[in-house]
Amino acid sequence: MVQYSDLDSTFAALADPTRRGILEHLTDGPASISDLAARFDMSLPGISKHIRLLEEAGLVLTQKKGRVRYCTLGANPLDREAAWIRGHRQSIEDRMDRLAAFLDETKEP
Repeated sequence: MVQYSDLDSTFAALADPTRRGILEHLTDGPASISDLAARFDMSLPGISKHIRLLEEAGLVLTQKKGRVRYCTLGANPLDREAAWIRGHRQSIEDRMDRLAAFLDETKEP
């Protein structure tokens, strides 16, 4: 069973366009927090808050090398979230099928 706190942290992290942009940028490879701050025209504390939320959701990992902190994509491949969405999608499709059947049964000739 999916833990809702896990889903909450992932969806909260993905809710912000800056954080989604960070994830997209990291698909090209690791980036320093300074590079990300410059790319998104943000202060270091501002980008660090975004990175922290992405880390908490397991979407980003950070590693310090010398005085520089680098970010990479995390180990969360969103499988858990995709399964949750598929389950709800199936439920909605089932309801729509039942509604269509009901409407067909009650349609006047």
